[in-house]
Amino acid sequence: MEGNKEFLSTEPVGRLLFRLSIPTVVAQLVNMLYNIVDRIYIGHMPGDGSLALTGMGVCMPLIMLVSAFAALVSSGGAPRASIFMGKNEYHAAEKTMGNCFSLQVLISLVLTMVLLFWSEELLLAFGASENTIGYAADYMSTYAIGTLFVQLTLGMNFFITAQGFTRISMISVLIGAAANILLDPIFIFVLHMGVRGAALATILSQALSCVWVVSFLCGKKTRLHLRKEHLPLKAGVILPCIALGAAAFIMQASESIISICFNSSLLRYGGDIAVGAMTIMVSVMQFAMLPMQGIAQGAQPISSYNYGARKPDRVKKTFRLLLTACLAYSFTLWLAVMICPSLFVGIFTPDEALLQYAAPMLRIYLGGMCIFGIQIACQMTFTSLGKAANSIIVAVFRKFILLLPLIYLMPRLMADKTVAVYMAEPIADIIAVTFTAILFACQFRKAMQEISSPAQA
Repeated sequence: MEGNKEFLSTEPVGRLLFRLSIPTVVAQLVNMLYNIVDRIYIGHMPGDGSLALTGMGVCMPLIMLVSAFAALVSSGGAPRASIFMGKNEYHAAEKTMGNCFSLQVLISLVLTMVLLFWSEELLLAFGASENTIGYAADYMSTYAIGTLFVQLTLGMNFFITAQGFTRISMISVLIGAAANILLDPIFIFVLHMGVRGAALATILSQALSCVWVVSFLCGKKTRLHLRKEHLPLKAGVILPCIALGAAAFIMQASESIISICFNSSLLRYGGDIAVGAMTIMVSVMQFAMLPMQGIAQGAQPISSYNYGARKPDRVKKTFRLLLTACLAYSFTLWLAVMICPSLFVGIFTPDEALLQYAAPMLRIYLGGMCIFGIQIACQMTFTSLGKAANSIIVAVFRKFILLLPLIYLMPRLMADKTVAVYMAEPIADIIAVTFTAILFACQFRKAMQEISSPAQA
C-alpha cells in the first residue's frame, strides 16, 4: 500500500490511522525506553545511584534543547513536505527536505561547540549542586560529541513518517533503542564507566539510527529523495519551515526552561531529593507524552496530505479519531498513576527514601494528565495543517504565561513550598487545555471552510 502515492487520500481513515499510528506509537514507546533506560540503570547503580540519577536529571534541560532544535527545523519541514505531496509538488517537497537536512547539520556543529565548552557552567545554573555536578558534567561532556547524530536521527525521521513510511520510521528508533539497551549495562556495569558509559551508549546508538535514516532517504524506496542539488540553503524554502516548526521548538525548548526553573526552585526548597524526585516525574511524564505524540505523528501525514488535497471530511475524521485515542490514553495513564504511583517511581530507584518522597508528589504533578490528550491532539493538528501562529500561541500560553509564573507564585501561596512547586504543573495543564480547546474549535472550523470553498478550489 505504501507504494501507492494516493493511499493517504483514498484508504478509509480509521484503518489508515490505525496502520500509520501503530508503528509510530511503537517507535515512541521504544523511544521512551531509549530516553529513560539510562536513568533506570544509573538509578540502580550501587552506592551513589540516587545522586547520579539526580545529576542526570540536571542534564535533561540541555538534552531537551538539542531535541528542540531538531524539532524547530523538521517538525515544520515535514508537514510542509506532506502538503506539497498532497498538491503533487514533489520537487518542492524534496527541496524542503534537503534544506532542512543542511540546516540541521549547521545547528549541530554550533550546539556541539557550546556543550563542549560551557556545559559545566550551564549545569550549575540549571540546578546542579556540589553533590551532583560531577555526575552531570561527566554525562554531558560525552553526550555532546554525538549531537550531530541526535539531530539528524530525530529530524530526518520526521520526513520518513511524513511520507507514510511509519514502519521504516519505527525501525529507525528500534535500531537505536536496542543498541542502547544492550550497550548501557556493558558500559555502566561491566566496564565501570558509570554515567560516562550511559552517555557513550546513547551516542553510539544514535549513530546507528542516523546511518539507517540517511541511507533510506538516499535510497530507492523513498518517495522524497535527499539530493545534492537541494542542500544549499534558500531563505524562501527554509524560513517557512522554521516558522511552522517554531511551535514545536517552543514546546520543547520551554520544557528545558521549565525544567531549569523547577530544578532551581526544588533545590532551594527541598534539596537534592526534591530534584531527584523531579527527574523521576519527568520520566513518568514521558510515559504519557511519547505514545500520544506517536499517535499524532501517525495522523500527521493523513491530515497534511488531505488538507493539501482539499478533502475536509477526511481531515475532520482524522482529528476526531486522534482526539479520541489521545484522550483515552491520557485518562488511562492518569488513573494508573493515581492508583499506584509507587509502581512508576520504583522503576527508577530502589532508594526507599526517594521512593517514599516521590510517590505522593507524582500524584500531584500529574493531576491534570486526565485531559491532556486534548492538548496534544489540537496542538499537533494545528501543526499538521500548517497553522504556525496558532501552534505558537497555545505553546506559549501553557508554558510561559501559565506554568513559568506559577512555579514561583505557588510557593508564596502555600505553606509547603516543595508541594507548591509541584502543584504548578496540574494547574497550568487544566487552564491550558481549556484555552486550547476553545481556540481550536474556532480556527479548525475556519480552516475547513477555506478548503471547502469552491472559489478557492
